[in-house]
Order: sequence, then structure tokens, then C-alpha cells
Amino acid sequence: MSGKRRVLVLCTGNSARSQMAEGLINTHLSDTWEAHSAGTKPAERVHPLAVQVMAEMGIDISDRVPKSMRDFFGQEFDIVITVCDNAQKSCPAWLGGGLIEHMGFPDPALAEGSPKERLQVFREVRDAIQERLLHRLREVA
Repeated sequence: MSGKRRVLVLCTGNSARSQMAEGLINTHLSDTWEAHSAGTKPAERVHPLAVQVMAEMGIDISDRVPKSMRDFFGQEFDIVITVCDNAQKSCPAWLGGGLIEHMGFPDPALAEGSPKERLQVFREVRDAIQERLLHRLREVA
């Protein structure tokens, strides 16, 4: 993996947005980036709708488990990206070095409505992450 740049995507629970981002980066930018994700307060599991919408793109995150940002303290990253406001507030405590950027996305786990409507919100957030975050990493690569 030498030569690859490293990115850490932080969120609160590491159950949806950051997990989707990690899967997207490692699938679409694996030639230049190695992605990891973590949460400031990790959830018990990855959200099943996040798993479902990623599977729709052929990306399997079903075996992932939420991790704590503490697991990555002391590791070097070229960039740390927070994808939710709560993680952004915790980021001043990040001690791993590297550029820190915030790129907020709505929390799809808070979506209300029918199962179909909730699934659509997860798709919209996934697509927004793919567009904005991958574009940004291509810029800094």
C-alpha cells in the first residue's frame, strides 16, 4: 500500500455516512487513497439501510463494524474529513496530524416516513457523499 494517501472519515456513530464514505473511497479511489472510518461515539452496528444502498452499487459493507476514533490515535493521515457536525466539534481533539476538513451531510438515520422514503434519503446521502467527497479527494491527490 505504499504510495497511497490515507484518509480518515469521522462521524458520530460510524454507522452510516462515514461507513458509506469509506466504502466509496476504497472502491472508486483505491489506486491513490486508503480510507478508514470511525466515530466519536460508535454505534453498535452499521445501519442496515446503509448496507442496502451500498449493495445497490455493488459495494459490500455488510461485514463492517463501527470503530472509535480512539482506535486511530497516533496514526498518520493525509486528511481527516468530518461528515457530521458533532464529529466536527470533536475534531479539535484529533491528534493524528494531517489536514482536517468538514464536509457535512444530513444524517439519513434520522429520516422519517415510510420504509421506501427512508431508503430514498439514504440513497440521496450516499450519492451526495460520492459526488462531493470523491471530488474533493481527487483534488488533493
